Amino acid sequence: MASIFSKIVAGEIPCYKVAEDEKNFAFLDINPMTPGHTLVIPKKEVDYLFDLSDEDYTSLQLFAKRVALAQKAALPCARIAEAVLGMEVPHAHIHLVPIQTEADLNFRNHISLPADEMASIAARIAAEMK
Repeated sequence: MASIFSKIVAGEIPCYKVAEDEKNFAFLDINPMTPGHTLVIPKKEVDYLFDLSDEDYTSLQLFAKRVALAQKAALPCARIAEAVLGMEVPHAHIHLVPIQTEADLNFRNHISLPADEMASIAARIAAEMK
């Protein structure tokens, strides 16, 4: 059975897409820690990040860097934090979280943003993709 992330990539489940290339996909987390919290995934469903081939792992990390640079340009933040947990969804993914301090990276705290704000954030990040 396909993961929820594979269904997002296939367009079966809507998302706030930030960017994609031939191998990777980025979209806003629907339960963000901070505005602009983005998930970066390989389009190919692999359960664990470190099970990716070296080529796919490198591709994903370089794609994540591009997304992080776009987030930094589009959103007021001191840094973009990167976290890999991978326990909730059996599909490799990287969390890119805009932060002001390390305390902002707290997986127990989530915020709720209206749909129009989520769409605006996604569009601002997408516009900064290079």
